[in-house]
Amino acid sequence: MGLLRDRMARDLESRGLAPRTIVEYLASIRGLAKFHMKAPDLLRADEVRDWIDHLREKGTGPDGMRLHCAALVSLYRRTLGRPEMVSFLAWPRSPRRIPVVLSRGEVDRLLASFEKPVYRAFYTLIYATGLRIREASLLEVQDIQWERRIIHVRHGKGGHERQVALEPELYQQLQAYWALIRPPRPLLFAGKKGKPLDLDAARRALTAAAEGAGITKHVTPHTLRHTFATHLLDAGVDLRTIQVVLGHGSLRTTQIYLRVSPRLVVGIPHLLRGRPD
Repeated sequence: MGLLRDRMARDLESRGLAPRTIVEYLASIRGLAKFHMKAPDLLRADEVRDWIDHLREKGTGPDGMRLHCAALVSLYRRTLGRPEMVSFLAWPRSPRRIPVVLSRGEVDRLLASFEKPVYRAFYTLIYATGLRIREASLLEVQDIQWERRIIHVRHGKGGHERQVALEPELYQQLQAYWALIRPPRPLLFAGKKGKPLDLDAARRALTAAAEGAGITKHVTPHTLRHTFATHLLDAGVDLRTIQVVLGHGSLRTTQIYLRVSPRLVVGIPHLLRGRPD
């Protein structure tokens, strides 16, 4: 499926999807072709159904099923122009779990536990701005605009740009990191030969730092984004503002933080207070 793979990859890139997502979508379609031992553009709709049934029988969870469904839609609806092939798909829902959020003390211990300055600065930025890991990895020096007190996020999810606040303490820490490391321009955080940071290595560094800080929660880059949003809500920032800062397309996505804000939960009146024994 060489030519078809290349066509689909170009279509995915034109939509501004993250490289990791593109790799996962293409791997899903390779699995479909391997399952039927036939090129995907030669399949019938009932054969695509058989692939979905196979995935369910394997015990693929809701997140995995949504990924496979999205890959199929991208292939048949967009690349091949055959939407009838995937009209039967039902998108599985996951239980709305409460996000993992760190306390301020845990954040301080976590950031102090990084051995390499580049990762300490990288995750300090993510916590202080709520950026996604890929957005942070693609920041350029020119995006740090101290005069305007903003960071220009030019590689947001779905290709959308936005601006986030640049607080003085963060700017000072980025300056100290830059003076120490001097990464090759234009990237703010660069790996070998001036390429963006290896995100898998960055994730491993975060896991190691969490263990070193004695944090037993499952900490991911998105945990710091959740923590940023929850701490803003605790500080009294309204949901609409948080939505804009995070780059959420819908306020419904942002409302999940109403379920984890200690300020909101603790602020509920205590019904038993003052009741007679």
